[in-house]
Amino acid sequence: MPVLDRDRALDDRELRSMRDRAVAGDWAAARDGVAAAGTDWERRGHRIWALAEAAPGNAGEWLDAWLSATPDDPIAVTVHAAALGERAGKARGTAPAARTSQEQFRSFGELSTQTWAEAERALALAPDDPVPCNILLIAMFGDAGRRGAFREILAEARRRERYSFEVNSTAVTFLCEKWFGSHDAMFAAARETASEAPAGTGVTMLPLLAHLEYAMREYSWGKVSARGLVDCQNYFRRPDVQRELDACVTKWRSPGPPTHAKALTCENWLALAYALSGRRDECKAVFDRIGPHVDSYTWSYFYGNVVGGFKVNWAWANRVR
Repeated sequence: MPVLDRDRALDDRELRSMRDRAVAGDWAAARDGVAAAGTDWERRGHRIWALAEAAPGNAGEWLDAWLSATPDDPIAVTVHAAALGERAGKARGTAPAARTSQEQFRSFGELSTQTWAEAERALALAPDDPVPCNILLIAMFGDAGRRGAFREILAEARRRERYSFEVNSTAVTFLCEKWFGSHDAMFAAARETASEAPAGTGVTMLPLLAHLEYAMREYSWGKVSARGLVDCQNYFRRPDVQRELDACVTKWRSPGPPTHAKALTCENWLALAYALSGRRDECKAVFDRIGPHVDSYTWSYFYGNVVGGFKVNWAWANRVR
């Protein structure tokens, strides 16, 4: 088994370098690295979120210095909004609502409100960038008063980039039954976007995410168990689910090996889906492409934690006891 790598930068070596330089105090490296993504909005967003994750761990000194030097820099403001979103998510935690304290919910709400305010600034400063829209959507998870704006913000995000991977995956999550929607709403959003999107784009894999969300909610909600795992496996092995899985993969990979910024996220979804489907050879091929990069919370849905789920299925796919 490879030495696992959970770095959010994934295989973006330029991102790893500029983030490390930023954390060491060279915030201009972060600015230039995000700017270098140009209008590759998926890569821009990928870099912004990796920087945001690094900001709280360093008490944000480099980000504070950046904002002090250029307070209206749209990249700096967007990174700051995303960093607030990261803090909000950590304050709430990943446990179900029944195992989340009122203090956690309070902090989640307060930080989500701060996230919204800063993301609105970013939205105005970067009129073509869909990343601030995605941050606004994420803030709605904790700021109940903003949820009525979901359709408006989603429409603006899609005006900026119709097939944004992060925006549309956030929308699918928002509309799933465990959050604020239903199975029907989630699948409709995933399938509509996937069917309209060009081949090779990450959003063509959104129905796969929807199937993972469905299986978790129906068979593993609140507690991982051996019985629940068997039920999830039986669900994924249904002919209709297998047909949709294969259709998504065919459309995603038909132009050639995917190179978009979040391709490894899609590969993690696919490895999990093949494992649940019992398709060992295809699963191993995907793990070979993934290498050490563990990158999806969905591993925890059926195995209790992300790394544990990845390891168990890597061993199965590689026939390692």
